[in-house]
Amino acid sequence: MRWASTVRRRTLRLTSENESCYANIMHHLYNVGVEQDQERVKFVHQDDAAAPEEESVWDYPRPPRLEVSRRHIQVICSGVMIADSTHTQRILETSHPPAYYIPPADVRMEYLKASSHSTFCEWKGVAAYYDIAIDGRRLTNAAWYYRHPNPAYTALKDFIAFYPGSMDACLVDGERVQPEAGSFYGGWITKDIRLR
Repeated sequence: MRWASTVRRRTLRLTSENESCYANIMHHLYNVGVEQDQERVKFVHQDDAAAPEEESVWDYPRPPRLEVSRRHIQVICSGVMIADSTHTQRILETSHPPAYYIPPADVRMEYLKASSHSTFCEWKGVAAYYDIAIDGRRLTNAAWYYRHPNPAYTALKDFIAFYPGSMDACLVDGERVQPEAGSFYGGWITKDIRLR
């Protein structure tokens, strides 16, 4: 019980000694309903189901699910189309709108400059960052990627995600997305994504 309480408050400090233990605890907490042939605990906002044409962020799994997307993804920065793809991956994680990851072949890499910044995701691993430099304007840490993602997310290797709030526009099938609130998560909100 002490472990569950600590995990719930997110105060467990990860070290090389306890990282695998933490992962096992999270796996158990997430799957306990399935193992006991019971329905998983519902989130507060799941009371009313999303319409068939909508996706509720509260229906997304934890750990996050990686899936192929064939939607038309475009990223415009400083008036330049820096990414244009129909071969993306998207991450679906409980309570967050999807983040789209674009293959480098579909990104204007000449505008991306390596940054020394990095962050750690408990599921995907260590993220590296790019600045975007166009016509003398430089956006710091505006995109990220995983050089060596954890095994469950190897399909993400070197695919690039952009913070929509830093761009002129990010489009999904021609629809301009709204950025997820805050500066850490890079979720893309479209009319078919339900946040409550």
